[in-house]
Amino acid sequence: MLTEIFLSEPRKFIMRLRCLNIALVLAISSFWLPVAHAVSCTTESGMAQAQRHVFEQTARSIGAFIQAGNVAGVRNDTIAEIAAKFDPLAASIQQVAPQIEKATLTVDALYNLDAGDLKAGSEQAEFFCSVSGSALVVTITIPQLPPGNYAVAVLHATGVEQPQQLTLILQNEPAGSAQWKLAGLVIRSLTAAGHDGVWYWKQARTYGAKQQNWNAYFYYQTATFLLNPADFFSSPNLEKLQKEAQAVKPADLPGTEPLVLQAGGDSLEITRLRTENFENGLDLVIDYKAKNVSGPVATRTQILQLMNALLARHPELREAFHGLWVYAYNDSGQPFAIELPMNQIQ
Repeated sequence: MLTEIFLSEPRKFIMRLRCLNIALVLAISSFWLPVAHAVSCTTESGMAQAQRHVFEQTARSIGAFIQAGNVAGVRNDTIAEIAAKFDPLAASIQQVAPQIEKATLTVDALYNLDAGDLKAGSEQAEFFCSVSGSALVVTITIPQLPPGNYAVAVLHATGVEQPQQLTLILQNEPAGSAQWKLAGLVIRSLTAAGHDGVWYWKQARTYGAKQQNWNAYFYYQTATFLLNPADFFSSPNLEKLQKEAQAVKPADLPGTEPLVLQAGGDSLEITRLRTENFENGLDLVIDYKAKNVSGPVATRTQILQLMNALLARHPELREAFHGLWVYAYNDSGQPFAIELPMNQIQ
């Protein structure tokens, strides 16, 4: 169950993490009106057996097509609006299929979202999903959702080197029929560098206790990504994780303004930082605006200077990350990238 993912206390969160493998596509309205509240959510425990069976079978069928890389099969089971613009979904399916081809596929959570009375053109629909026998409430918030009856199924593909979670949004189409078709898909990793989200949550707390806020913050971010099947999910426990992350968030991270480092006589602007899996280790990934770069040799020199400047400012990074992966962007629009393990950055 999804409730087992959102733990209040960590128990014992590539493909690259940079490539989130997200393909979320929904048929949406072009109007913007106030939020409508005429919606309801039923969790798996509250469903009739026949209804639960239909959702499970539909999710398993589509999941099996994804495992096999059967793009045509998935498209045939997709609502018309999405099937007409299927390329993003097809690319994600083809990317993830080799990783989960031999995986064991399980249905981890099911939600029935009744938005039949939702006002057309509503800005967003917010569903509060109470878990039977628990005080936990999972919130699902989907922007510009057309009126209708939906289900969300979270599948886990495990038993392989790179386990994944597939979040399927299903829509009853035609309305009132027994047919359910795919209306959205999110694919995310369950692990990074061999560890799950709970492990990263625990490690983040450990780094935070040592005042290593850069390490703590990026481990919290990795935990959040791995533990949340899709960005439209929320829960008190996930909010707790995010609150812990905000408490250690460094003040000098790039955001609306870049992080400026002095390196090799240049002021270099770091525009983005994130984590990424690389050869069974977690890297810190850096995007920056390259200056005065005339070729690969000069770019490599500048990147090495930036790496050293960042590690001189935050030496704690050597403890938490396998290496640094730097993308240099210039006016050509084509980035130049270098990855180096920490022991080669001197």
